[in-house]
Formats: sequence, C-alpha cells, structure tokens
Amino acid sequence: MTNLNRSLALTTLAGSAIVSLHQIWTSSSTRATAAETQAVTVRFQAKVGSQPFRCDRSYTLGKPASKVQPLDFRLYVSDVALLDAKGNAVPLKLEPDKRWQHENVALLDFEDKSGGCANGTVETNDRIVGTVPAGKYTGLKLTVGVPFELNHADATLAPSPLNLTSLWWNWQFGYKFARIDLGQQHQMGALKGDSGGHGHEGNVGFAIHLGSTGCQMAEGSQRPSSCNYPNTSTIVLKNFDPNKSVVIADLAALVANTDLSTNQPKTAPGCMSEPNDRDCSGIMSALGIPFEGISSPAQTFFRVE
Repeated sequence: MTNLNRSLALTTLAGSAIVSLHQIWTSSSTRATAAETQAVTVRFQAKVGSQPFRCDRSYTLGKPASKVQPLDFRLYVSDVALLDAKGNAVPLKLEPDKRWQHENVALLDFEDKSGGCANGTVETNDRIVGTVPAGKYTGLKLTVGVPFELNHADATLAPSPLNLTSLWWNWQFGYKFARIDLGQQHQMGALKGDSGGHGHEGNVGFAIHLGSTGCQMAEGSQRPSSCNYPNTSTIVLKNFDPNKSVVIADLAALVANTDLSTNQPKTAPGCMSEPNDRDCSGIMSALGIPFEGISSPAQTFFRVE
C-alpha cells in the first residue's frame, strides 16, 4: 500500500469513527430528552349531574327547574398546567395538531351535531394532549378563556381552533370562551322578557356566552388595549392523577342557581357576560368569576372523578 493510499484509508477510518460517535451521542441525547419529559393526556367529560351529556336528550335544570334541550356545548381552555406535590404549577406544553390545539389554547367540544345541536360539528374533542417534565403530579390548573394577545384577532384568518366564527363575537369583544346554548323544550324560542345586547343568535332560549366585556378600543386600532371585565376563569383541581382522572364539566352545576325560564328585560337572552345582566349572576359564581362586586367564589362547574 502506498503512503497516499495508507493516508486515505486512515482518513476514512477516522471519519467513520467521528460519524459513529456522533450517532451514538445523538441517540443518547434523544433518549435522555425523552426520559426527562412525559406525555400527558388530560381527559374531560361533559355531564349533567351524574348523567352523561347528550345533545339528543332534554334535562330538567336550574332554579326553579325548567326542562331544556341542549343546543351547544363548547369552550376554550388555555394555560394548562399540572401541579406537583408542593403545589407548583408546571406548564403543559401542548402538542400542536392543527385542529384542536394552538400554542397554549385548546378547544373542548362536547356537542356532536345531533339532536338540538344542529349548528355544531360532528367532530368532538374531550382531551388536551401535551408534555411536561417527568415527575409526579397531583393537581391540575387551567384557564377557561383565550389569552388577551390571541383573543382580539380576526377569526377568519386565525389557525384552528381559533378560526370558528361561531365562537367569535368581533374584534372588540374577541372570542366566546364558552358557548353553551339551551332551548326551552316547550317552545324552543325566545324567553319571556325583552331581548337586547350583542351576540343574540337565532331562537336560543337561554344562551351562556362567556367572554370579555368592557373592552377599550385603542384609537385607530381594531384591537382593544384592555378589558374592564376579562371574564376568564382560573380553575385549580386537586387530587388529579393524569393517568387515571377525568375532569367533569357539569352543566347541572353551572346553572344550579339560575332561572332558565325568564330573562331580565332589555338584555340579551340568557347570559352574554354583560356586567349589568343579573341572569349571569349564578353562571359567573359557578365559574368562580367576580360579578356585581362580589369577589371570586369557589367554582363548582368542574370536578375530578
């Protein structure tokens, strides 16, 4: 073998060794990263008391009790975090899926277009998927609502799930954080009393449209600089095991102290999050949102099973 060939052979061997070492390092690094994080699926279920929620059923709800037919049940949640044993919130990094999750926002959709939910979608979503640092977690924290920086955007240009115009009011008010519509079974029409305000859509008996109000528009801009009533709800749930627990969104608990058969005169049907609408009082209380000068009560809408 000539000196030139010997040199080329040594160079090739050295290069192969470097490539092999790089592959080993990359593989080890990938395994280490995987070991440092864990996949988490936060599962949800809509219920009406102890019964599963269904669009093709009617329920007797509220105070005094009224018979109602579900028409919609969707809500945005954001800033999801797991709580460790010390109560520290560890953010859940959502897995982008171009359908239900975008950045730190996810859409939960419990209606399936059956029964009274004809204006909804066949597809449903009852989970949030992401990753957290590996560890033991005993609680869950989330916000019902869309973060301010994403809330006041154009839904027609936004990525899914923020592209649903049925869950968007306008630039000023932003998104409907929750849309839970109920029809009066005996009439499936408007409630007793006058109607007014924004967001009235069709013959909804009692509409629960949660969103920001009192938003101040910046001069020369479509986007507000602030909202007097953000109406987001921070939910903290203890005794949550990400491997076993299910988070229940209980419609019966949400309207337990609300009269679904009447409507405050000169307001929109149901609760459209306006601060002067007393029909929102029980709804806001169940969500743990301050209302009519009352500080944040303990929420009752969500529980862990």
